[in-house]
Amino acid sequence: MYGVTPVGEGAKHRAAYDVIVFDQEDGGHPSTVLGAASVASLRPTPGTRQAGATMTFTLYPDTRLALARDSLAGLSVGDALGSQFFVPGRHPADLAADRLPPPPWQWTDDTEMACSVLAQLAAAGRIDRDSLALDFAGRCEPYRGYGPGAVRILRLIRTGTPWPVAAASAFDGQGSCGNGAAMRVAPLGAYFADSTSRVVAQAQASAEVTHAHPEGIAGAVAVAVAAARAARARLEGDRPDPERLLASVAAAVDPATEVHRGVRRAAGLLGRPLPEAVDTLGNGSRVTAPDTVAFTCWVAATHLDDYPAAVRACVEAGGDVDTTAAIAGGIVAAYTGVATDGGVPADWLAAREPLPDWVG
Repeated sequence: MYGVTPVGEGAKHRAAYDVIVFDQEDGGHPSTVLGAASVASLRPTPGTRQAGATMTFTLYPDTRLALARDSLAGLSVGDALGSQFFVPGRHPADLAADRLPPPPWQWTDDTEMACSVLAQLAAAGRIDRDSLALDFAGRCEPYRGYGPGAVRILRLIRTGTPWPVAAASAFDGQGSCGNGAAMRVAPLGAYFADSTSRVVAQAQASAEVTHAHPEGIAGAVAVAVAAARAARARLEGDRPDPERLLASVAAAVDPATEVHRGVRRAAGLLGRPLPEAVDTLGNGSRVTAPDTVAFTCWVAATHLDDYPAAVRACVEAGGDVDTTAAIAGGIVAAYTGVATDGGVPADWLAAREPLPDWVG
């Protein structure tokens, strides 16, 4: 077992860490201390790990936040860059040719809500649904692109309606099956990378304040587990096989949901062309979790070590581009980090509108 904690000024973006490695054979006593090791340096060359070997580890609070902030950087840059392609005259071919839109890139509701999730984790180390509901409602800036259903739910909460009542009132009492809970949750997955059970429970809690439909909740669980698995792989130094990554996501999601079935279909599409994946899985154009989450997990599994490629794939796919790029970007950045080889490019991060001061 090993714990990891960031060291030095600016560690949240440089991903510099002190790593304490524990030997499970000796009762968990520290066996090795690696000072100021980068996460990238922990990646072994292929074949250096024993087949089937599994590391367990516990993260220190500062490390949790460092991983979550990297994921938020990937989410927010994907969101902000993706939203630029709703502007007339901008085309996916421009991004494919490295012709970036002029800055600043304004982020949307995806990022605003993700910031509230991270701020709560930074302050309390867990999701408190009552508090998160009030944070979402109090910080909602409708011009950021919130859907009418979300605006209505948050207005009800802001004016005193308990969040369970507000969330359950959506869509004639069915609750929302939209992609809003999934779009904001990747940093939470990275934060709880050392415990799948906590990821699932905390992702559910973060979703329930606005999404009472099982599909909306399942979408959040799937994305959070994918981000957790990505962050865990970063620390273990072992890029997960795409099929194994998607299998771990599907295993954590309610099998009665279309999200679960979509993730399983996504595994069968690995290695297939992007248009085929879009035709089968969707691209978020319906703004539902089933139409969004399986596709973004497919993108992340395909491009886990290449953040720019993941975002380009989302832009090329069309549909709800800011949200698909936010979800895939948040998952991938949990693995790659920021300003690293294959990570969130420094110039893309600089072009993104600054995040609010209150984010943790």
